[in-house]
Amino acid sequence: MADQPMATESDYPDGANPFLNALGVQTLRADSEGSELLLTLADWHMNRWAIAHGGVTMTLLDAALGKAAREIERPPGYAGNDRSRGVVTVDMSVTFIQPGQGSLTARGRVVHRSTTMAFCEGEVVDADGGLVAKALGTFKYLRKLPLGRKVRAERREGPVSSSEA
Repeated sequence: MADQPMATESDYPDGANPFLNALGVQTLRADSEGSELLLTLADWHMNRWAIAHGGVTMTLLDAALGKAAREIERPPGYAGNDRSRGVVTVDMSVTFIQPGQGSLTARGRVVHRSTTMAFCEGEVVDADGGLVAKALGTFKYLRKLPLGRKVRAERREGPVSSSEA
């Protein structure tokens, strides 16, 4: 796997998310009112107790909230294939209510939006409508930058003064 070349933007021209595709996540709806995703669980989505792995549930929530944030941000006349702006997760809190089994539906919506951030909430329910998990998340709007760019950490020299702490 390490010998494989890194994916480039041209590998996913329609904005598809290869991770969500690999999991089998389907987008049922993503619009200015929010988002709805569906995942039919397979054996490899499960933990050792034969219920949805918590990471799968969290991924569904992250994707549903992020899609809701991205869709509400789109300006009038938005072209569906314009992926020049996106969102990144800044913070997400998940509360697990009951085990996930069968098919899981994740719903996300924006509760407040500023020019740079979206504050979202959502839930995952099972096929019977039972609440599996709830989430709150904060997402930052970013301009898309070229893949492969180097991100530098800010380095500070010397001790931190009491006025900076």
